[in-house]
Formats: sequence, structure tokens, C-alpha cells
Amino acid sequence: MTALTGTGRLIRLILRRDRWLLLLWMLWLVMIAASFSSTYQDQYPTAADREEYARTSGTNPTFLALYGPLQDSGVGGIISQRLGAVPIFIGLVSVLTVIRHTRTEEQAGRRELLSAGVCGRHAALAAAMSVTMLANLVVGLLIGATLSKDFPGSGSLILGLGFAAVGCAFAAVGALAAQVTENAGTARGIALGSLGAFLLIRLAADAGGEDSGLNWLNWLSPLGWRTELSAFAEDRWWVLLLFVVFTAAVSAVAVAVSARRDVGAGLLAPPLGPAEAAPSLRGPLGLAWRLHRTLLIGWAGAFVILGAVFGGLAEGVGDLLKDNKNLQEVFARIGGQQGLVDSYIASMMSLVGLIAAGYGVQAVLRLRREEESSRGEYLLASGADRIQWVASHLVFALIGPAIALALAGVSAGLVHGANVSDTGGQLPAILGAAMIQLPAVWTLSALTLALFGLLPRLTATVGWGALALCFVLGQFGQALQFDQSVLDVSPFTHIPRVPGADVPAAPLLWLLTIAALLTAAGLARTRRRDVSA
Repeated sequence: MTALTGTGRLIRLILRRDRWLLLLWMLWLVMIAASFSSTYQDQYPTAADREEYARTSGTNPTFLALYGPLQDSGVGGIISQRLGAVPIFIGLVSVLTVIRHTRTEEQAGRRELLSAGVCGRHAALAAAMSVTMLANLVVGLLIGATLSKDFPGSGSLILGLGFAAVGCAFAAVGALAAQVTENAGTARGIALGSLGAFLLIRLAADAGGEDSGLNWLNWLSPLGWRTELSAFAEDRWWVLLLFVVFTAAVSAVAVAVSARRDVGAGLLAPPLGPAEAAPSLRGPLGLAWRLHRTLLIGWAGAFVILGAVFGGLAEGVGDLLKDNKNLQEVFARIGGQQGLVDSYIASMMSLVGLIAAGYGVQAVLRLRREEESSRGEYLLASGADRIQWVASHLVFALIGPAIALALAGVSAGLVHGANVSDTGGQLPAILGAAMIQLPAVWTLSALTLALFGLLPRLTATVGWGALALCFVLGQFGQALQFDQSVLDVSPFTHIPRVPGADVPAAPLLWLLTIAALLTAAGLARTRRRDVSA
């Protein structure tokens, strides 16, 4: 028996388990590309229209931060830029898929059962990597084939392969993270932290435009390499070699670590705890703090950095109005330069709110992991009240995002306020723009809790799926010309775009009411159902 014995059967098992989930996200990405092709050909039919886009939206710091640079003023170049958020989603899905079929299986004990049969040491890792990379390659080729109907085949193919290459790179990152720790949640945190760090590098490289002098940072990030492919412009095929080398190197390290550790263990062994529990662990809330504190501290630090980056970019947004009379006329109606800066801050804080919702969903999902590992059952057998146990984790799903948003708002406000010498005026405004995202964030946390009570087996799938849907509607909904009724499905659609806009109380109160009802439903059902149902 070799180290890869049984890989084929495990691949079939993964495809059997994830067939609908894989098919869903693969078809969605291809449909996004096809819709963008049709939409932007209709919106920018003439060279004059495309040149106007290049002078305005194509150089907008918000667009540059979210999507990357506009490297060609043709429709293909516009599509390549506006699809710039897709690699983040592909990287996220790739990371979660690999960890789900490696570390999560080990933590649940299923990997050990498989290893007891005819299954090689690296079979599970090879199967997870093979399925994820194959899915990414298929998506990339389908996107290239879809776009090649209307645009040059070379640019279409390199754009699609760029997306696939990003997915493969982060699949390798997920594989390595799964070897480092024996906890699936920690592995996800490490991998997603890496994704966030690479994203921040790309943001710093692109947000200031070509004149920032920071474009070289793109060569330090796989997300930056995707933009350096320069689809529909220079078509730099050789950049794909960077992805190949990175993916092969990280995968080799993951295999090497896997060969040297025990099944169920990680490269980093958890430290031994004290002989006696601290007094703070006598109640469910103290235990929840012990379980959530590392995650909360990590997210808090990331939000401080994220806020500082976005705040540092805000000062240069007003430069768009220089020497551009068309933009001056447009933004004169919304407050001139300050109106443009406010629009940028509102967009960035909406994105920060989506990220904070990810923390809220993850915090609630800790309940499900505690159930699946039987630790929740042991706790309840000690006489702890079930509602208190659930509420102790819910505290961190509600307060955690509030802390993260507050830190991002303060960080952005301090940096931007210092840049424009108006800290006293900018800090409250930007902090308010961050904190107003809370009703939408809490709605997603409450939805996940309701799923935990009503449909526990689908909690993770539907919880993350709801967050992904909000991301799609927020980032691509208007570009795809979705009906307003569809956009309204996302709670973030109802958040006022402050600063610079009125703050009606009705939508915020409705969101809070919905969150309260979902929370009540989740708590009521959790009280009645069996543990680990």
C-alpha cells in the first residue's frame, strides 16, 4: 500500500457529499461572468463611453481597492476589473473546502476510521486538493470559454485561468493550515488570516493607482498576481508560473508536515492546561470566553489594520476631481469633494460590515462544533442550563462584531482625521458609518442561530451561504441589474449610506426586530430538540 492508496475512492466520496454545493458555486461564477459580458457591452457600447468609464470609475479609489486596476479601456478590460472581487470568493471557497475534507474529518474521527482500512497516509489530503483544484480549473476554463464568444480568446482564457490559479493557490494554503493545528476552527482562522493578509497587500498596491509607488507590492500576493496577468491588455502568460511555483511549494510543505505528524494531531501541539480550572470557568459564559477569546483578538487586530488601510486611502479620493470637469459636475450635486469622500467611506464601511458578519456567523457556528464533538453534551450533563449555554456563545456573536466594527471605525477615523487635520470631525462620522452596520450584521448572526435550533445539520452551509449571497448582491447586484426586490434580500441593502446621508429609523428597527425574532426562534427550538440532532 502506498501513501496515495484510496485517493480515487475518496475523490468519489467528496464528489458525492459536495456535488450540489460544488455545482452551485461553479455555475454561479460562470453565470456572473456571462452576465457581466452582456451587461457591460450594453452599458458601454461606444469608445467614448468606455473612455468616460476609464476617466471616472476606472480610477476611483473605491473601485481600485475592491477590484484592482483598469488595465485596458475596452469592454474586456472593464469586465476584468469589475470581476476583481471574484478571486477573493474563490480563495475563500477553496480554503474552506480543503479544510472541511482534511482537518474537519480528522477532528471528527472519521479520518482515523478510513485510515484503518485500505487508505494511504496522504490519500485524504490528495483527494481534497484534487477535487478543489479540478473544480477551480473547470470554472476557469468555462469562464474563458464564455467570454471568448464576445472577446479575444487569449484575454478571456488568461482571465479564467487567473481565477483558477488563485483558487489552487489558496487550496494549498488551506492544506498547509490543516496540518498546523489539530482544531478545524483554528485552521480556518490561519488560512483566512492569510487570505486577508494577501488581500491587504493587494489593496495597498492598487488603491492609490499607478502614481502611488506601491504597485510593486502586487508581486508579493497571489491576489496581486491575478491583476498582473493583465488580461485583455498585455496577456502576461508567464505570471501563471508564479502560481504554479507557489502552489507546488506550499503543497509540498503541507505533505511534508502531514508525513511527520500523527493522525488527529497538528504541527503545533496545544499547550497543557493547569491541573485545576480557573474560577472563571465555573459558568458557561466563562467557558465561552475561553473558547472565543483567541478568535476575537485575532479579528480585532485585523479590523484595526483594515480600518487604518481604508482610512489612509480616503484622503486621496478627492484627487479624482482635479482636472476632471465631468466628475466635478457629478459630485457637485452630492457635496463636491466631501461628497466623494463620504461615498468612499460608506462603501468601505459596508464592506467592513460584511466581513464583521463573517465573524458573527463563525461565532455562532462554534455552538454546532461543540455539539458535534460531544463537548456540548458533556457540559449539559453537568447541570448547565441549555439556554445559558447557547446565550453565552450568542454574546460573542453580538458583541464581537460590535467590537470589531468599533475598532475599524476608530482606526479609520483617526488615520483619515490626522491626514486632513480634522480628527474631531472625521472620527465620529466614520465611527458612525461603521457602527450603523450592526443591525445587518446581527441579522445574519440571528439567522445562523435560528438555523442552529431549527435545522442544525444545515447551519454551516446555509449560514455561510447567506453571507455569500449578501456579498454577491452587494458587490455585483447593481452591475448585474438585479431587480430591487432581489437586492432587498440582503440586510445590508437597507443600511443608510453614511456619512453624507439621512438615517431613517424604520429600516434599522425592522432589521433589529427580525434579528430578535430569529434569535427567539433559535433559542426556543434549541431548548426542545436533542443535542447533536
